Amino acid sequence: MKAVVWHGVGDIRLDDVDDPKIQEPTDAVVRITRSAICGTDLHMVRGTLPDMVEGTVLGHEAVGVVEEVGSSVRGFSPGDRVVIPSTIGCGTCSYCRAGYYAQCDTANPNGPSAGTSFFGGPKATGPVNGLQAEYARIPHAATTMVRLPDGVSDDQAILVSDIFPTSWFGSRLAEVGSGDTVLVLGAGVVGQFAIASAKRQGAGRVIVVDGIASRLDKAREQNAETVDFNSEDPIEVVKDLTGGIGPDRVIEAVGVDAESPGVREGEQWKPGDSPSQALDWAVELVAKAGTIGIIGVYPPGFEQFPIGAAMNKNLTLRMGNCNHRRYIPRLLDLVQTGVVDPTAFITQHEKPTAAIDAYKTFDLREDGWLKTVLDVA
Repeated sequence: MKAVVWHGVGDIRLDDVDDPKIQEPTDAVVRITRSAICGTDLHMVRGTLPDMVEGTVLGHEAVGVVEEVGSSVRGFSPGDRVVIPSTIGCGTCSYCRAGYYAQCDTANPNGPSAGTSFFGGPKATGPVNGLQAEYARIPHAATTMVRLPDGVSDDQAILVSDIFPTSWFGSRLAEVGSGDTVLVLGAGVVGQFAIASAKRQGAGRVIVVDGIASRLDKAREQNAETVDFNSEDPIEVVKDLTGGIGPDRVIEAVGVDAESPGVREGEQWKPGDSPSQALDWAVELVAKAGTIGIIGVYPPGFEQFPIGAAMNKNLTLRMGNCNHRRYIPRLLDLVQTGVVDPTAFITQHEKPTAAIDAYKTFDLREDGWLKTVLDVA
């Protein structure tokens, strides 16, 4: 079969690889009909997330059709349409039972203390071959698959695999509640869904900061108040919009590899290169006793954080990898009933044969490029 395979930093290829097979009675094999390219995938390509194993299939978002199930997988049958959560959980350990699927004690082959196991990640996450392929082996399939309602299309479902639940999780981390003023840092596809999630969790106002015009246009379609960091000082503007107080809640949807917009030096604001720029802004802008939810990706070993400023403001900081399986069923209901249409955020459809070029273009952050879906079927 064809698959997008990691060979080294900056070196990914569309390879012919062996078809996956059932290895454990809890496995399933799924024929992929939709996959997608995520900003997190770029971390592996750039080397921001280290210790990738050569030959690992990339990708952690997919929709497909069950081809085969192991003898212990009782709730699914060949022919079922499913969405595959990005993170893998066994469903039976104490963490999974409490809804913390991203901290499953069993899924990660490196042991209970290794943390999140997800598809297509570095050695510390498994590694488990990813989902940018024609077929995929799904470990702990009874938990790591969710059946799709007939009324939800593949295009709608692919964004419920990772992006929508991650953004919903970010809003929960930030403790968004009725009437809150919420700041979203980053208007990529995760930021767009963070806007949608915050509004549906009760936000009274949502302000979003980004530097790409098409992303800000899409945010305004959701009635978010937009700030362009390329033409104005986001610190000054957000403070002004909130009467000098700052937002009650901040969702940081940027991460370490985002394009560095600018920094302040005294009273001057000018372009800079700070890998913690979004975190710095979050802490500086949020209101006293406010809450910050961090869903932007930061690798192990990242040590830059304004902890003194955060402590001085009595801030609550919450962060982590999304417990996708916890939220997917509810979000599918929102999609099926028409409350949210995820397809509004898909800007490119590509065949798998164009996946490598799509990666390169996505990495350039070109205007108008938001979410790329790979039409595998």
